[in-house]
Amino acid sequence: MSDERPETETPEPEEKTDQRRFLRDLMGLNVIDWRTAVLVPMLALLSALVVGAVIIAVSDVELLRLWGEDFGEAASQTWTTIWDAYKALFRGSLWGLRPISETLVSASPLILAGLSVALGFRAGLFNIGAQGQMILGGIVGGIVGFSLDLPYVLHVLVALIFAAIAGAIWGGIPGLLRAKTGAHEVITTIMFNLIAVPLLDWILTLEFVQRAGRDDPVSKTVAETARLPQLLGFL
Repeated sequence: MSDERPETETPEPEEKTDQRRFLRDLMGLNVIDWRTAVLVPMLALLSALVVGAVIIAVSDVELLRLWGEDFGEAASQTWTTIWDAYKALFRGSLWGLRPISETLVSASPLILAGLSVALGFRAGLFNIGAQGQMILGGIVGGIVGFSLDLPYVLHVLVALIFAAIAGAIWGGIPGLLRAKTGAHEVITTIMFNLIAVPLLDWILTLEFVQRAGRDDPVSKTVAETARLPQLLGFL
């Protein structure tokens, strides 16, 4: 009989296990709870519709006055007002190819901003500064768009790269404050959002940015060579 003990596998370090778990979460490889994946967006949509209906109802002075006089008529008029408002909303945003295309144009920056902060959320860091980072990226990208004279494809790429760098720098400042001073990124990114808005208003009044002949804060027109192509331009 041999006294040799069977070799046992060396357990992986906890750090490597955490790294693998993070990568699986990041790439969405873990099992998806489809009930949660469907239920949460549906509840969010329903909540938004309910809150919107309440705001529509309480913002109508005539409806508020009617509630104190005739309950039945007030309820009927409130339902009609809310129904007409939502009918106009969906008709203007989803009823036809052109409304859908315009909705996508308006929604795409918000969707991309949401995707941009997903990495931080996966890592447990809350980046609430997407608004400010988009504004700074838009400022720099717009300036590059009307200031440089470059060929079409190159001009688009250069504008996008400079816009991304500007947004990254603006978002990196709260990250630096977090690393060096411990300042919470939720607070600092919200504060930077509030800084970005007046900064945009001020930059739009500068002579090299403001459109000629305009007194209001409107920038110069971005060159045709720096504009993204229209995917549904036939609509």
